[in-house]
Amino acid sequence: MKIWSHSFKEGSAIPGDNAFAVPDPATHVRLAGNRNPHLAWDDIPAGTASLVLLCIDGDAPTVGTDVNKEGRTLPVDLPRGDFYHWVLVDIPTDVSTLAAGAYSDGVTPKGKPGPAVPGSAMRHGLNDYTGWFAQDPDMAGNYFGYDGPCPPWNDERVHHYIFRLYALDIERLPVSGRFTAQDVLAAMHGHIVDEAQLIGTYTLKAAN
Repeated sequence: MKIWSHSFKEGSAIPGDNAFAVPDPATHVRLAGNRNPHLAWDDIPAGTASLVLLCIDGDAPTVGTDVNKEGRTLPVDLPRGDFYHWVLVDIPTDVSTLAAGAYSDGVTPKGKPGPAVPGSAMRHGLNDYTGWFAQDPDMAGNYFGYDGPCPPWNDERVHHYIFRLYALDIERLPVSGRFTAQDVLAAMHGHIVDEAQLIGTYTLKAAN
């Protein structure tokens, strides 16, 4: 199984148009295009009944004390964890392309609706901006679908964004309601036929 993108190449920088924010010399960052990148795949193995897509930032700081603080930086060796930017399940096997901007086009304060994907059997889960913005009255809400990179502007580490595609032996994943990536990972257990991934990078450090 293979996955690729016309928006960026394996190991290269994700364009600002696909990010939640871009560098700004006056304010460190400003909101960006937040368009989901183009993705495509082939060589789906026999026995596949549906697909699942996750986008994971594996470089998210687990200690937030100095995140985006003037006069401070986040060192490369700061403890890191996963931050999920996209959770898409029940992708039919006859779908082999997700068009750029089809599932997110601009920042939506308080989050895009879900889990249903209009005109499709697919469903979106909550991404981790749901928790990140939970205490922000202007942004708090349920963030379904794709919301792009926005690493801390004072982070010394370049973040890596993994677009991971799973082939499953079931047509519909047994999750419901406001499901998360953790719910999806648990529900997929024992049903994964194959997987493939594409990695892009992003940083806002240039805003310093």
